[in-house]
Amino acid sequence: MKTEHERQEIINAINTILQHAYDSTLDEIHALLKRIESEEDENDLKAYRAAKSDVENNITIAWEDIKKEIANERKKDVA
Repeated sequence: MKTEHERQEIINAINTILQHAYDSTLDEIHALLKRIESEEDENDLKAYRAAKSDVENNITIAWEDIKKEIANERKKDVA
């Protein structure tokens, strides 16, 4: 991960280049950045869903184990 200073230097360098770019180049860069942003959002959403599913699955498994343990304890108490 870059430091804030490193990020600012890169942004300034990019900005300098963009100031001299043709309009068509700016349009292409803008479209590319939007596509990258969309892909990142999609990846974040996939990661969120995977993590949520993992938590739900682990909770379900854990709850099933708890129910089995409770049933076993009830059997011991009855016997």
